Amino acid sequence: MKLRGKRVVVLVEDGFEDLEFWVPVMRLQEEGAEVTVAGKEKNRLYKGKGGLTAISDADFKSIDVSEVDGILVPGGWAPDKLRRFEDVKDLIRTANEQKKIIAMICHAGLVGISAGIVEGSKSVGSDGIKDDLLNAGAIWLDEPAFSDGNLVWGRVVKDIPDFCRELVRAMEGRIR
Repeated sequence: MKLRGKRVVVLVEDGFEDLEFWVPVMRLQEEGAEVTVAGKEKNRLYKGKGGLTAISDADFKSIDVSEVDGILVPGGWAPDKLRRFEDVKDLIRTANEQKKIIAMICHAGLVGISAGIVEGSKSVGSDGIKDDLLNAGAIWLDEPAFSDGNLVWGRVVKDIPDFCRELVRAMEGRIR
């Protein structure tokens, strides 16, 4: 179990991409990481695009970034909602300042854009946010998944295996 003792917060909101949420969560748990699901309210049921659900363990305000090793932002429609919460943007900015791992897949880069952390970073995501990332000053690479510093990027659902491998590698401290 490569990630025993690591703590990861997963952000959730209605409309999350089911597989981009659940597969990385299970992969992190499989490696021994402690995963906390954070939403706008604690103990709230959130519904994914495909009908899967997740219940939040905590609310955004209760997360102390200094006590976690990383934050995972799944894609789907949820990132466009998450980016509107000041608490989420503050979490992402603080995590970035503390060089915590911030993993974003598909549309999750929207959260990074709104938090102001993507400028100058290599990035990828759904083609639907390519222009947004470029306009925010990111450098677009059309690759399945990679890390740039403390940021872990994944393209789309079909790239989840690559994204999970890159996420585990980064959480282990083996950032390329």
